Amino acid sequence: MPQGKNTARELRPMGATPLPSELRRWEGCAGPEAASGPRVDRWLAETMHVIGRSQLKARGAEIRINGRDAKPSRALRPGDRVEVVWAEEPPEGIAPEAIPLSVLYEDARVIVVDKAQGMVTHPGHGNRRGTLANALMGRLVAAQRGDVLDSFRAGIVHRLDKDTSGVIIAAKDVESQAALAAQFKDRSTRKLYVAVTKGLPHPSAGRIENRLGRDPRDRKRFAPVAEGGKAALTEYRVLACYGPYAFVLLQPRTGRTHQLRVHLAGLGTPILGDPLYGRRDAAFPEATLMLHAYRLWIRLPGDRDPSRFTAPLPRRFRALLAELKRRYGASPL
Repeated sequence: MPQGKNTARELRPMGATPLPSELRRWEGCAGPEAASGPRVDRWLAETMHVIGRSQLKARGAEIRINGRDAKPSRALRPGDRVEVVWAEEPPEGIAPEAIPLSVLYEDARVIVVDKAQGMVTHPGHGNRRGTLANALMGRLVAAQRGDVLDSFRAGIVHRLDKDTSGVIIAAKDVESQAALAAQFKDRSTRKLYVAVTKGLPHPSAGRIENRLGRDPRDRKRFAPVAEGGKAALTEYRVLACYGPYAFVLLQPRTGRTHQLRVHLAGLGTPILGDPLYGRRDAAFPEATLMLHAYRLWIRLPGDRDPSRFTAPLPRRFRALLAELKRRYGASPL
């Protein structure tokens, strides 16, 4: 598997999961007490009193030793430089709110929503209200079913970035939540995204496979890493070219934070309107992130076969594609 950078190789055309935003960070160096080689998780909890061992996992902590990702069991040596980043303790519950949603499907056990761009999936620092989770809890309370879920998760089993629109599914009871979550965990779901890129991916169809971890120069970003991190795999196919822009179909085989954005940027073709991995485009300076979760296949609780849910192209996509065609014409592949 290629590591440390994005690479793409030819592939036949395709057939027709992050820390909350509120983080804490600690950095320090191991002293003489590390001569005995204590585990880093025990050292953080019992010697430095930074964070408990059980909380490392509960809060999605990431540990780096001497600039490299490390496991909690890693033995320390005197002089090791240790960094740890973890999520704030989550709120006690999610406040229900009456927020309109674009519902694609709903039954007694699940709801499928076309999430609007700009809506945060789950409450975090600076986003305690107005999130998809608040809206879902509001619907459950209005239906007098607000007591059937863990109020911290609101039935959410996967997420979309704030600026990514599209299809997302949530459960209405704990049993359905477990059934849906298991499918995301074992990667038996299938997801398709569409994006508009600045630049033409080469080759026009392929797969990008590497490991992704937090960028040591900017903790808000993710980047390919040679060691540590998590395996990430994306398949893609260019659907049409418009001068220096491309309309691309994406199928993530893993669900890493910012995976599609990092992978396309690594090919030198960032998603148009991406403020984190791209640059402001002179031709379309007002463009927002042109990434949309278009389709999801997943088995509903109690079903044997997967169901398919589609979130139609949003207005911003339709308007941009029409303008690209007007300016450059289209070159389908």
